Amino acid sequence: MKDSKKLYREAMRVLKQTSRTFYIPITLLKPTLRKTVASAYLCMRAIDEIEDHEQLPLEDKSSLLIRISEMLTGSFDPETYQNLIQPYAEKLPEVTLRLTDWLNICPTGVLDKVKKSTSIMASGMAKWAEKNWAIVTKEDFDDYTYYVAGLVGVMLSDIWDWYDGTKTDYELAIGFGRGLQCVNILRNQDEDHVRGVNFLPENWDRADLFKYADDNLNLAENYIQSIETKNIVTFCQIPYQLAVKTLAVMKAGREKMTREEVNTVVTEITK
Repeated sequence: MKDSKKLYREAMRVLKQTSRTFYIPITLLKPTLRKTVASAYLCMRAIDEIEDHEQLPLEDKSSLLIRISEMLTGSFDPETYQNLIQPYAEKLPEVTLRLTDWLNICPTGVLDKVKKSTSIMASGMAKWAEKNWAIVTKEDFDDYTYYVAGLVGVMLSDIWDWYDGTKTDYELAIGFGRGLQCVNILRNQDEDHVRGVNFLPENWDRADLFKYADDNLNLAENYIQSIETKNIVTFCQIPYQLAVKTLAVMKAGREKMTREEVNTVVTEITK
């Protein structure tokens, strides 16, 4: 096994490369939480890169995700995992190739919960890959956003509970994830359209997406208000406030926040 300190440094490097939304708030967490949340996020990002890969055939995505889901429910075997992904090694990013490393830096007391949430996410992503992301109804949209984002909220809630006994409502946590995901969908609509992807239910337009995002970000606000640990609140406030501000910017007709606006939001929360 690699040196734990070196592995942690590498995890933070990969995190910085893969997440604009979560890197800064994760670095602001206290050491134990920082390592735990970084590990958990990278595990989920590892499978997300498979689901979102533009070159992998749908059947390959589904079979990979199903197999990884199964492995995460039992004793995860690193050699079996490497054999599984080896045929795709040149296509997959570092964060996916190194799933074993991210599991290895997760504290043992919460590892099973991280594996469980990641396993559920992988199985759900496999299901939607098989459907070619054909979202027809609001219920479909709820289901899709649960698997790709709501489960992040569930996993974080489990981590807060493990860390210091902080109890949070899973439904609010899922709403938090859905709200962030919907803002991302709104922000990337033009890009998705170019590559032939549409996440909107039938008869929905941009206004419906704005309402969905608003409703779920209201749940996110209630989620944050229920937490007393200041360090966790700061972590949650950053992606929440960035999502709220991004939504306001898009409603005003702009594509996204400026770098200066992002820095201002982060500074106000962390000062």
